Amino acid sequence: MKRLFLLCALVVVSTSFLRSQTGVDAISISDAAAMQGLLQQFKVPGVSIAIIKDFKISETFVYGVADVETSVPVTTETMFQAASISKPVAAMASLKAVQEGRFKLDQDINTILKSWKLPMGQFASGPPVTPRMLMSHTSGTGDGFGFPGYSPGAPLPTIPQILDGAKPSNLRAVRLERPPLTGFKYSGGAVMIEQLALMDAVGKPFEQIAREWVLDPIGLTNSTYEQPLPKSREAQAARAHNPQGKRADDPWHVYPEQAAAGLWTTPTDLAKFAIDVQLTLLGRSSRVLSQSTAREMITPVGVGSYAVGFEVSKQGEGWYFGHGGSNFGFQCDLVAHRVKGYGAVIMTNGATGGALIQQLRQIIARQYGWNTLDKPIPRKYGPV
Repeated sequence: MKRLFLLCALVVVSTSFLRSQTGVDAISISDAAAMQGLLQQFKVPGVSIAIIKDFKISETFVYGVADVETSVPVTTETMFQAASISKPVAAMASLKAVQEGRFKLDQDINTILKSWKLPMGQFASGPPVTPRMLMSHTSGTGDGFGFPGYSPGAPLPTIPQILDGAKPSNLRAVRLERPPLTGFKYSGGAVMIEQLALMDAVGKPFEQIAREWVLDPIGLTNSTYEQPLPKSREAQAARAHNPQGKRADDPWHVYPEQAAAGLWTTPTDLAKFAIDVQLTLLGRSSRVLSQSTAREMITPVGVGSYAVGFEVSKQGEGWYFGHGGSNFGFQCDLVAHRVKGYGAVIMTNGATGGALIQQLRQIIARQYGWNTLDKPIPRKYGPV
């Protein structure tokens, strides 16, 4: 789902452990007492954090519990729902297919799809929808605000049923709302069209493609797109919690919308993923993509702030790629610098985790000297 936490208002944390208005000057991410105070302030049961420095995972931090009812503590191997961070990981798989010649990034999606076709309707005479558009949210499709998921044990729709809004899907159909590439609108449904195209082109289930092409090559051992989560993994999974910090009615929701919202993972695994993107961009890794193909993941398509998979933004004096995520009872965030080899992944098992993540992002940027905080260098005008 979309980066809901960006809409959350920042909450001023208790001055009992903050010296400044924002709090970033007073707290270290390693200060257990202060971090427990933040968890209580934001009503988030648990948080797991991975810090990237010099293109490596430099530190990991875990605080709180994976389940308030059992008090099982969060560990570095506790799996969280990545929610919409599923999308850039899935985009890497599609780019691998492009690199292998399975289809082209700017090919008409209906020439790739075999099991379903995107109705073009009144836009049939215009430009075709392409994988590039689908993965950058510029295709013109709409699907509501995101995927609510399904209670464990509930009937799950197929991807064509999801795209057509047919039962047991719990959302309306994914259809074009405007001509392709005329505007930006975040669309998880567009990513599901791309997932189906990838499956049709390769002839394998999506979770298998992702495992063989992305997860295993990068070493993401605590990650899976399997939905529902296999029984063997359930003990490793954090539980969903409501805005009051209490266990939600369901332990989590199931997301048949795998590429858009279905990844279970850890901050350590997502940090490995981000580092591989960073290194590939510098020509220092080729485990999944080539350098030229990886650039598609951080090059905005020309409409909106998204590239193929990642959102790209200028923060302070730095350019960053990243993605946030919000599923039922889970909030998370990934951000990494384009060239400097640092970043962070934060995952929580609380519905109000977005506000906590905002605070933690400030603390991490200050503590590790990110250039999000740098001011522009003064310029001199006139002859030089």
